[in-house]
Amino acid sequence: MADMVQGSPEWLAERCGKVTASRIADMIAKTQKGWGAARTAYLRELVAERLTGLSAPHFTSAEMYWGSENEPVARDAYAFRFDVDVDRLGFAPHPRIAMAGASPDGLVGAEGLVEFKCPKTETHLDTWLAQAAPEKYVSQMQWQMACTGRAWCDLASYDPRVPDELKLFVVRVPRDDALIQDLEEQAVAFLAEVDAQVARIEALGRRAFTLADSREAA
Repeated sequence: MADMVQGSPEWLAERCGKVTASRIADMIAKTQKGWGAARTAYLRELVAERLTGLSAPHFTSAEMYWGSENEPVARDAYAFRFDVDVDRLGFAPHPRIAMAGASPDGLVGAEGLVEFKCPKTETHLDTWLAQAAPEKYVSQMQWQMACTGRAWCDLASYDPRVPDELKLFVVRVPRDDALIQDLEEQAVAFLAEVDAQVARIEALGRRAFTLADSREAA
């Protein structure tokens, strides 16, 4: 599915009803009292997608629009800095888990991936100060590696508004097989919940039709 363009109708259809890397953080969201609201909302979203066959609409904020507009510039800056080709990939299904996959921002060489982020300036500078990938992106990147079999993923944070030497920050995140195994186990359990809810709703619908038919026959 390398020739599938991200954001196209074909890409949206391919992802519909599936656990994807960009939502892994929602899938594992927890609070001190248990599962977080983001997990419940994501589960309901996938159930709706399964039953309608339509991708859920997503709100695009000004910050998200900025990131989308600047990602090609970030890609060019990364490719130039490291003298590499960044190959596009539409969708990579998980090799063992049905209804799961990822859409990495780019393939690098035979072993790597790159994930581009073009956040607000404060977030970009925080990443410079931390000299590490923000935790909220790590699970996304590990899931991408799980789906593609790649050994590492570069986080490339880009902001054209800062001085030249600060525009591009890159840190490499190596594959963590223990974390990937944990994410895969959680994905299997989560998808089982999605399947169960879909089955229950479909059963309720069939029961309602059966009752209506019996009333008409009477």
